[in-house]
Amino acid sequence: MQKEKIRIILQSFNHSILIESCKIILDLLSNEKSILNIAGPVSFPTKKRSYCVLRSPHVNKDSREQFEIRRYKKIIDIQSNSREIVNVLLRLDLAPGVSTELFNYK
Repeated sequence: MQKEKIRIILQSFNHSILIESCKIILDLLSNEKSILNIAGPVSFPTKKRSYCVLRSPHVNKDSREQFEIRRYKKIIDIQSNSREIVNVLLRLDLAPGVSTELFNYK
């Protein structure tokens, strides 16, 4: 019997939506019989990007606005006996704003 190792990478700009998506995936996987082991969700460091913008283009060069974008990332590793778990994960509907990637690794 071949063991499948699957890695799910979830990314979002909103951490509360990301946590809810992880809970949905873990609830779905807990009902499957072919799952051997689940590791995660493992949180990765938050990526921060800062932008500094002039408020007015011609005067008040010292007046600036600062903006920040934060990207949150979590990883879930799954070991399974069957390949059907990939089809189950692909049919899963997650909240908009969460990007997912599935990888098979050894």
